[in-house]
Order: sequence, then C-alpha cells, then structure tokens
Amino acid sequence: MSRYSAVVGLFLSFGIVIQLSHGIEVNVLKEDGQLCLYANLMLNFSVTYQGDGEQFQTVVFPLPDYASSEESKCEETSSTLKLEFGDGHYWSVNFTLSEDNYQADTITFSYDLKDVQLFPNSASDEIVTVTQKAHISEIDLNTCYSCKSQDIVQAEGTTMTLWNVLIQAFIPDGRMSQDITLCAADAVTTTAPTTTSTTTTAPTTTSTTTTAPPTTNTTTTAPPTTNTTTTAPPTTNTTTTAPPTTNTTTTAPPTTNTTTTAPPTTNTTTTAPPTTNTTTTAPPTTNTTTTAPPTTTSPTPTLPPPSTGKYNLTTPNNTVCLLASFAVRISFTQDGKNEEMNLDPAVTKASGQCGENSSELELVSDQMTLTLAFTNDAKKFRLQALNVTLKTSSGVFADGNANLSLWEAAIGTSYMCNREQNFNITNLLSLYTSNLQVQPFDVKKDAFSTAHECSLDDTSILIPIIVGAALAVLILIVVIAYVIGRRKTYVGYQTL
Repeated sequence: MSRYSAVVGLFLSFGIVIQLSHGIEVNVLKEDGQLCLYANLMLNFSVTYQGDGEQFQTVVFPLPDYASSEESKCEETSSTLKLEFGDGHYWSVNFTLSEDNYQADTITFSYDLKDVQLFPNSASDEIVTVTQKAHISEIDLNTCYSCKSQDIVQAEGTTMTLWNVLIQAFIPDGRMSQDITLCAADAVTTTAPTTTSTTTTAPTTTSTTTTAPPTTNTTTTAPPTTNTTTTAPPTTNTTTTAPPTTNTTTTAPPTTNTTTTAPPTTNTTTTAPPTTNTTTTAPPTTNTTTTAPPTTTSPTPTLPPPSTGKYNLTTPNNTVCLLASFAVRISFTQDGKNEEMNLDPAVTKASGQCGENSSELELVSDQMTLTLAFTNDAKKFRLQALNVTLKTSSGVFADGNANLSLWEAAIGTSYMCNREQNFNITNLLSLYTSNLQVQPFDVKKDAFSTAHECSLDDTSILIPIIVGAALAVLILIVVIAYVIGRRKTYVGYQTL
C-alpha cells in the first residue's frame, strides 16, 4: 500500500518539510488523505571522518530546513519516518505496532563523504550508513510520544542528538491524540498536583460539613485523596473539621455516642500513592478504632563488586591502538526507583575505532551497552562523552552526557585509578569504576605506558600531611608543658 507525506498548514498538499522555530514538523498521509504519522523534532549530527593526511576531523550540523519526507510511509503494523537532505544523505526511524503499544526499532543515518560542503577535505568518497537501536519503546497506543530532554544516539563515529520530540507513529482514525506518553527523562521531572480534581461527597445527614485534610507530607487516617471520591462516615448533628496534620498525631473530635481515635502515627510521615479513579468508603466509626496498615519499601538488593575486564582495539594491521581495563557498576533511576547493574566482562564484546584526535570504545553485553568517546588536544586526552543503554525489568533505560572532562592524562601516558570512583554523569545516571586504567591514544608495544595516577591513589601526599600533623601535636605538647611549668614556678614564688 503506497503512502505519501505532507507538511502542516498551507503546505499540506505539497509533500515537503519546513523548518519551524520549534523544529521540523511532518505529516504523513494515507492515499485517502487521512493522517497516519505525525512527527515534530529537532536533530543535530556530529560526524568524525578521515581527512587529508590521515587527520581525523569532526563536523557538527543540524538537520537542514530543506529536508524532504517524501519516502516516509505507513503500513498496518509498521511505519517509517525518513528525512532526506543534501546530496544522498538521509535519516530514518522505523516503528512497529503490537497489540496495545508501539515502539521505534532502529535509527539509520546515511551520509555521502563526497559532499564537500558537509565533509571538507574528506579522504574518502564512500557512502557510510550506520544503524543503532532506538531509545523509544513501549508507547501506549493512541498516544503521542513526547521527550523534551536530549536523547543522544551514537554509532560508529556519529552522534545524533534529538530533543523537543513529539511523535505519533500510528493514527488509526486520522486524528492526533491529545494523550502523551513521556520519555523517562521527562517523566522524572514531572510532578503531579496533590489534590487537584478531588471530589468530596458529603453524607446525607443533617447539618454536617466535611472538610478534606491536605494530603501533602501529612499523617492522616483518611485514604489517599488524589483523584479519589471519598464518602465520609455517617454522623449525627456534628460539624467535623480536620486540621492540617503535618508530622502530627490527630484525634477526631467526639461525636454523639461515637468515639473515633486516630491510629498511632508517632513522628511518621506516610505518603499515599496516587490511586486514579478509585472509590473508597470509610468504615463506620461507631465505637471502633481504625489503624492504617503500615507501608514498607523493599530495599534494593546490594550487588556484588563488579569484575575487572580488559579490553583493546586494534588497527587493520593488527596493532593495538586503545587499551582499557576497569570494573564498572552503573547506578540509574528509572520510574522513580534507583537501581544498579554491573558490567560483566565474561559476556562483553568490545568494538570501536581509533583516531588521531578522537577514539571510541563500545562495550556490549547481554544487558548493557556502554559507549566511551575520548578526545585529545595534542597534549592531553580525556573522556568527553559517555552513553549507556540498559535492558531492565521495566524496559529500556538510555542516558548519557557528551560534555565530560574525565580521566585526563598526557598523550603518551595512561590514566590509572585503582580506588573506587563515583561520577555523576546526569541526574539519572552515575558511573562507578575501580581498578581503572585507560590509554586511548599513542599505545606502544601493545602495553600501557607510564601511568598518571589519580589523587585517590597518590599516597605521596600523605607523607607531608602525617609529618605536619605530628609536628602540630608535638608543638601543642610543648606549649602545654611550658604553660604548666610557668604556673608551678609562679605558685612557688608566691609561697616564698
């Protein structure tokens, strides 16, 4: 079944894409004119290629405003967003549909190194095509996927950065959904209102007023009130007003022939989970005491220490060009829960590329993909970018940072740190390393060169600290002895 694409507004019938201030906006239409795929996104590319004289160059450019979406298409269980630009370049992402959700399977970027405007002084004239697994998964059917945060995708010398993304890949009735499925990075920073859209139904009794207590950071015997309809217990000729109960124990006022005692909540703050569209009926309070069940949180099991793995990359003539040895543990936050995962060297494969000014090491295991990008300025090298993709019980977690400055050492040396280090890569991602030694450039004789040790390993600084502390203690003892001796001498003079 053939499909064609068009753009919003007056350009709908011309099948082109326009660059708006908020990104590129694309409508893909069926033959009958119904909308079947919508996309609005911003996209930048970073490409490293070999220039003249075996020098590696890196260019960064956005998706041009003249990109065309003519090759985008929709099918019953799959759809493809394809944006073509320049002389033979294109970027595409394909989606597949399951029973109740859809996902993006792969992202493909193809570029022609013969394009001298984008790739000046390129030593190659080949067309390079890279493919990487997308970070977009488990999108509820009939909802739009939204991600304002940066999504960094790296593959074989290229980095694709997406942000301000809004996509609905399957639109059954031709109308965009108003419902949103947020990406993990955006969902963490979104806070739902506590008592918005709360309905309280007063009981059908004479002269009775019921005021719902605030539910933010309080201890209360009432059930959660977020998006909840609550029916108060019957009372007779009673006006009951529950006061704010932040970190307090609340006892309801007496009613006629009724005694209500709040459950013991000594210095305890209980945050009730949201219960959407739930009707809760409070039990009768005549001569009874109701105690809320305690809420417990299962602790995250502690992982064993990660194993140390040794990795290397070689050139086409089988010469080692990159060496790395470390133990890695990843700490990440997904769906509001902090989890950890170790990199298992026994099932990890290393790949990547070496360059004069940039090198990339990609480590892939059955549950983790770890990409490390190194750069140098002819004097020192450093870890500039790190990206992590994890397969978890909750789905796929992906995060990274392309603006780092870690593990810095002089060219011709290696960086080493045996002690455990903790690096906060993003607000959702932390990296723990130990037994670390890396040398991404100028490897000689297939072995690490002289190591630049981190401050945690450098014990030479302890010597002056210890000597200084000992001298300070000695001086303090001398001063105290002097003061005591002077006082005794003074007392002896007074006695005489």
